[in-house]
Amino acid sequence: DGRPEADGADAATLPALRQAATGCRRCELWREATQTVFGEGPEDARIVFVGEQPGDQEDIAGRPFVGPAGKVFDAILGEAGIDRDGVYVTNAVKHFKFEPRGKRRIHAKPNAGEVTACRWWLDRELALARPEIAVALGATAAQALLGKPVAITRLRGQVIERDDGLRVFLTIHPSFILRIPDPAEKEAERGRFLTDMRAVRALMG
Repeated sequence: DGRPEADGADAATLPALRQAATGCRRCELWREATQTVFGEGPEDARIVFVGEQPGDQEDIAGRPFVGPAGKVFDAILGEAGIDRDGVYVTNAVKHFKFEPRGKRRIHAKPNAGEVTACRWWLDRELALARPEIAVALGATAAQALLGKPVAITRLRGQVIERDDGLRVFLTIHPSFILRIPDPAEKEAERGRFLTDMRAVRALMG
């Protein structure tokens, strides 16, 4: 019937939902982005990781967490004993938001309206995947999962249970590690993120 709500509303599987999301027009970000970057991973994953939004490389590849932050994420997951192929990885916002700077496209933070519009997809991903735990990678993801602004620096490493029983683990986005210029600080932050991922692994039992 042409309403955006109808796109994917009746999707009974994650592949069907992913297919519906290719035509998403719920906010204006689709106009400049190459494509929708939907979540990927097993339908029965016990853990769902939620990032902020696709970056430049994700936008081109059409897959989440394949750029520089994704490589850091993969390496640390491996060290923590979490199999990347066994988890579902998605983003709070499914289109790349950027500002052109010369030939480069510089990441721009999604606003509350964009996060709210795209939460429609995230809610359906979670309803279909039915994970035991969702890991919020950064403030945007936490806001999408909990419906309110969250101070990650203060609540990092904590688990907040939603009304529907889903446990949400709060931590930073791996891109934060990449942005630290000082090598010693960068290594320390990487260690903190590894500690967080080991805590997630422990929550799984």
